[in-house]
Amino acid sequence: MADTLIMFNIRKKGFIIVLSAFMMIMAFWLQGCSLDNTAYDEEPVKDSESIAGSLITVGFSQVGSESDWRMANTKSVQEAFTVDKGYALIFNDGQQKQENQIKAIREFIDQDVDYILLDPCVEKGWDSALREAKEAGIPVIVYDRMVDVSDTDLYDAWIGSDFYLEGKKACTWLTEYLESIEYDGDINIVDLQGTLGASAQIGRTKALNDAVSKNGKWHLIAQETGDFTTAKGKEIMEAMLIKNGGNINVVYCENDNMAYGAIEAIRAAGYKIGTNLKNNEILILSFDASNEGLRLTMDGVIAVNTECSPLYGDMLVEMIEALGDGEKLEKNTYIEEEQFSNFKGIGSLRIDGNSYFVNEVDEELLENREY
Repeated sequence: MADTLIMFNIRKKGFIIVLSAFMMIMAFWLQGCSLDNTAYDEEPVKDSESIAGSLITVGFSQVGSESDWRMANTKSVQEAFTVDKGYALIFNDGQQKQENQIKAIREFIDQDVDYILLDPCVEKGWDSALREAKEAGIPVIVYDRMVDVSDTDLYDAWIGSDFYLEGKKACTWLTEYLESIEYDGDINIVDLQGTLGASAQIGRTKALNDAVSKNGKWHLIAQETGDFTTAKGKEIMEAMLIKNGGNINVVYCENDNMAYGAIEAIRAAGYKIGTNLKNNEILILSFDASNEGLRLTMDGVIAVNTECSPLYGDMLVEMIEALGDGEKLEKNTYIEEEQFSNFKGIGSLRIDGNSYFVNEVDEELLENREY
C-alpha cells in the first residue's frame, strides 16, 4: 500500500523536503530569474532545511475511492493541503479495508508527521492505532465517519454529518409525500445499505428501521449491503427484484452510487421508476446529493436526495490551524446539509422541533455545484 504526496508516491519525509526545495527553485527560475552570480533585489531561495521547517506534514488516511462522494472528498482535502499553502500531505488510500488504514496510521507515526487525518472505514477497532498516535504526540482529527473507542481522548476532534438526521429527513419526506398524494395503502420498502459498520450506514439504516417500526403500513421486505458502490448496488437490486418482483414500492438507497446501480437494475427488469405509486412506479430515495444524483433528482428519477457534503478540505485546514495556535477544538461538530426534490408540494420538513428546507433542483444549481 503506497503512500503518496498528493499525486506522487512519496514515503519518506526526507524526499518531501527535497521535492519541496526543487519546486520552490523551479518557481523562482520560471519567474525570470537566472541562477548565476547576478545580484537581485529579491530574497535568495531558501535551502532545503529552511523549507522543511516551514512545512506542516499531514498524514491522510482515506477509506478508498468507492464512490463519487469519496473521490470528491479526497480532491477537497488534497486541494486544501498543498505545498504552496505550507503543507506536505501524505495520502493513503485504504481500499475500504480497516487493516490498511491502521497500517497507514502506524507508518505516519514512523514518518513523524505533525497531524493525522482519519476518515475511518468502520467505527470500531481503532483503539490501539490511535493510542500509538497519542503516545507519539501526534494530534488526530477524525472526520466524516465516526470512531467508537474506549477513550475519546485518543483523538482530538471529529467533524462530520448527522447520518441519523439524514435518514430521518428522507423518511419524513416520504411520510409527507404519501400524505400529500393521499396514498393510504401499504408500502413495501427495500434498503440498499452502505458498508456495514460505517457511520453513514449505521445512522441511515437506524432511521429507516425506526420509521418502519412507527408506521404499521410500512414494511421493510429486504435489507442488504451494497457497500456504497454502483456495481454492488445493481447486483443487490437485481436479486431483490427476482425475489420480490412487482411488490417493491420504495427503494431506500444509502448513497447515490448504489442508487445508480439500482436504477439500472430496475429499468433492465422492465419496471417503472417515478413517484406515481398508484401506477406501480418504484420510488427511489437517495443520499449524497452529488451532481449526477441531483440531475436524476431534477428529472424525477430520484424522488428525494438528502445531502451529505464531501467538502471538508477547508474546514480541516481551519481545525489544524486552530490546534497549531494552541486552541482546544470542539469534540464533535456536525456540518449543515440540505435536501433536494423536484416535487413542489413539500417545501420544508419539521423534525424534532426544527425546520429543514427541501430545495428544488435546476440547471443553475447543478452548474454551480462543486461536486
